[in-house]
Amino acid sequence: MLREKLKNHHIILASGSPRRHQFFKDLDIAFTIQLKEVEEIYPTSLKGLAITDYLADLKSKSFTNLKENDVLITSDTIVWLDGKALGKPKDKQDAFKMLRALSGKKHEVMTSISIKSNHFQKIINDITVVYFKEISDEEINYYIDTYQPFDKAGAYGIQEWIGFIAIEKIEGSFFNVVGLPVHKLYDALMHL
Repeated sequence: MLREKLKNHHIILASGSPRRHQFFKDLDIAFTIQLKEVEEIYPTSLKGLAITDYLADLKSKSFTNLKENDVLITSDTIVWLDGKALGKPKDKQDAFKMLRALSGKKHEVMTSISIKSNHFQKIINDITVVYFKEISDEEINYYIDTYQPFDKAGAYGIQEWIGFIAIEKIEGSFFNVVGLPVHKLYDALMHL
């Protein structure tokens, strides 16, 4: 259905995330992947969704030569805990620190998506609230050593072992926590 709707568009997904690639395949979208290095630095005055909106837009600005039927999709996800953004961990120690901070608390997963062509740009976003139970240092170390969550905001994947044992409940989209609010993306693309 979406494939037919987008048949006159060339969808470009600017993401290296295998989870986002799979979402596009599962939505039956014909797309190509194009990656550009972007230094993900944002003004320190930004908070919450303003950060992910800014970074999704920043990533889109590195594509300066869109063709007439191109539609570029960029996105960014953060974990928001106690008024601070957790991005991807730099190393094992950083991942441990993040997971220790998440233990026994609720946090928000925020994702923004930029949909851009030569004629328009739309930014959509979503927030999911995630509740973690208390987790032990042994559980954290096991998860980091086994799953190497260094490409994930907040150092965890809800669809992995840590999600099975540590997440008590969520409020909002499960898929947003995996990496993309696919229901909102689908609606936006259906209305191109």
